Amino acid sequence: MSKLAKEQKPQFIAKEKQVAELQQLISDSEAIFLTNYCGITVEKDVALRAKLRNAGVDYRVAKNTLLRIACDNLGDNCLDEYFNGPTAVAFAKDPAAAAKILSEFIRDNKVTSFKAGLLNGKFIDAKGIDTLGKLPSREVLLAQVAGCFAAPMAALARVTNLVKEAKEAAAAAPAAE
Repeated sequence: MSKLAKEQKPQFIAKEKQVAELQQLISDSEAIFLTNYCGITVEKDVALRAKLRNAGVDYRVAKNTLLRIACDNLGDNCLDEYFNGPTAVAFAKDPAAAAKILSEFIRDNKVTSFKAGLLNGKFIDAKGIDTLGKLPSREVLLAQVAGCFAAPMAALARVTNLVKEAKEAAAAAPAAE
């Protein structure tokens, strides 16, 4: 079909816009996670979308063909085999938060599952996404690292304080005799 004929058909224009939007979302995201989107009630879907939105994650159901075209246009064809059946996509700037919310939802509801995804442009399978979701949040990890640095310093401060007290006690003991 000629380009002129495509331009006259609104459905082609709409699909081209959708592909361009998907490409932009993929490019702007650090991670995209594909989930099997079936068996979810409207109530559960609304709750999941609200949690993801609060975490800054764009979650939407998309046509597999349009997703495949968008990924192929960006040179990411490693997900092609996962574009089958009902597919929802999470576009995330914070991969850990998105994986955690989706993992909890899947664990609690058992109605959907991960298919695969991209993490910083690299393929990640369903197990990898679930493992990422089980990791502590960034804030918790930073607190743990800070605790690792603080513990030896605290121990050094206690030892220094004990040495000081021992010296003071030794200096006070001859004076008392």
